Amino acid sequence: MESKVNILIVEDEGIVALGLEDTLQLEGYQVCGIADNGKEALRIVEKETIDLVLLDIQIKGDWDGIETARRLTALKDIPFIYLTAFSDDETIERAKETTPAAYLVKPYQPRNLLIAIDLALHNFAFRKSSAAPVVPFSPEERSPESIQKEPVLCFNDAIFIKQNYKFIKVSLNNIYYLEAENNHTHIITKDKNFIVRHPLNVVMDKFDRQYFIRVHRSYAINMDHLDTFNNHSIFLKDHEIPLGRNYKDDFLQRFDFL
Repeated sequence: MESKVNILIVEDEGIVALGLEDTLQLEGYQVCGIADNGKEALRIVEKETIDLVLLDIQIKGDWDGIETARRLTALKDIPFIYLTAFSDDETIERAKETTPAAYLVKPYQPRNLLIAIDLALHNFAFRKSSAAPVVPFSPEERSPESIQKEPVLCFNDAIFIKQNYKFIKVSLNNIYYLEAENNHTHIITKDKNFIVRHPLNVVMDKFDRQYFIRVHRSYAINMDHLDTFNNHSIFLKDHEIPLGRNYKDDFLQRFDFL
């Protein structure tokens, strides 16, 4: 199951915030909160997993959007975009000090917002790659008629698959298994199948071995989804995976025997 990108809206005009929420949800994003002041925004960030923040600059409370951005990024490393009616030099210079992912002046076109979000998520993933290597994949749906040619990024315990103007987050824990096919690898989740143009051993080198183990020359499984197994097969939900003779010992070593 894919996890949607979680976005926090910080906007004190209710109608504007609800309109923005509708736009994001229509594009497949998850709005995990709307805050009308900086302190409420901080509380949400502390409790929720936030992938991106959209910030108005003139908001209620003791902090404006720029001060809120400083405090948010001091708490967590999160990309953010300013959405504001202010375009004066002083405000822009203050905003630049907080290194936003983008600065959009109201009124803006929804398409421009979606592009800004796309670039913000993309650039953030690449910036974080200095700590955790980002692997550029070219994913495809398993069915030939729905091939995707956009990149996929690996970061920590998730992959981000770009579809249209958004990145879809797929947690590694939601992947059932990997299947090799020539120089490609199928990534099988509960709801979708993707193909990356890398052989299985390359994909395995990038995925967290805490989750995945090679059980056959053509298969690697997510141990968290293991239901049953015998001497020849492994069963993950409705999927039957062959257990290769050369991989059986490594597989069994994952278990503690009484």
